[in-house]
Amino acid sequence: MRFSIKKENIFTELQLLQGIVEKRNTMPILANILIDAKKNSVEMIGTDLEVGLRSRIKTQVDEEGTGTISGKKVYEIIRSLPEEKEVMFSMDNEKMMEISSGASQFKVLCSPKDDYPQVPEARFEKDILIPLDQFQEMINRVYFAITQEQRYYLNGALMILKGNQIDLISTDGHRLAYTSSKLDNVEIDEEINRIVSKKTLGELRKFEDEQIKFDLDESNLFFNVKNRTLISRIIEGKFPNYNAVIPKDNQNTIVFPTENITDAIRRVSLLSTERSKGIKMKVEKDKVELFSSNPELGEARDQVETEYKGDKFEIGFNSQYILDFLTTLESKNVRFEMKDPNSAVLMMPEEADEIEYKYVLMPMKI
Repeated sequence: MRFSIKKENIFTELQLLQGIVEKRNTMPILANILIDAKKNSVEMIGTDLEVGLRSRIKTQVDEEGTGTISGKKVYEIIRSLPEEKEVMFSMDNEKMMEISSGASQFKVLCSPKDDYPQVPEARFEKDILIPLDQFQEMINRVYFAITQEQRYYLNGALMILKGNQIDLISTDGHRLAYTSSKLDNVEIDEEINRIVSKKTLGELRKFEDEQIKFDLDESNLFFNVKNRTLISRIIEGKFPNYNAVIPKDNQNTIVFPTENITDAIRRVSLLSTERSKGIKMKVEKDKVELFSSNPELGEARDQVETEYKGDKFEIGFNSQYILDFLTTLESKNVRFEMKDPNSAVLMMPEEADEIEYKYVLMPMKI
């Protein structure tokens, strides 16, 4: 193997691969990336067996070849080199890869390429294109409600593609975030219903372009952006029935200025207990009082005025769970639909948006 490449052309790809390669060393080979030089391009591949990334860069290849090298070390080496420098990669055998740029020379031990796991390739025959900024905004609105636990089906978000619509839903058992949006120039005949891992969604947030090309097979989801293809192993399991969770008969409606209620909750939560983050809302005519207390610190009170003519009651929440939702809003006003102190609350932006957004939060005893 022998090829040369500009630092800026390879550095961004190596940076993205840092989020993919396995860092826990359960299998040492997973800390490596595979470099495959062919004709006029170099493909770099990283995987942790659940999520993989293929990145192809056009460059001059003097001698074709394949090798694996520590993803972290090659990234650190390239990062250390001066800007706008040409970098030469060469490998005469599978045991050592040489990296040089000007007077800087490195020799890094390699692992056998045959030990590297196979990373699936996509054909992208379905012709499904999703606007990237739209999809990233949907990810931002559900990402915080994804959990990491033994129930694998909660370790990602449910993605549904049907007709000309895409839905993305997440839940951790205490709250649920639902987003839905129309897709222009797309018509999906057969509904696609799959759980996308949190790590995959996190990596997709880093990409930049106008659109994502999407495909899937029996075991994997494929997301192509420019010269990169992200491969995500499908999470098996049945996602909870989210339609049954979204309240439909909450008769008590309050509309807050988003900034006012966000700031008030932030202030009151300063003296909530560290573990529960609990605050209490006292809902009455034309105002909502907020309260928190901590035996070791003291207590805090605040008030937000709003037009309200419904039932009078008190309800408790995890303040961080509300703030997670409120801080993703671009709407000037936010709508809370409540039933009673023991029932789930439905929250949503008051102003219409191209992305439909609903947030369901269970109350807590305080």
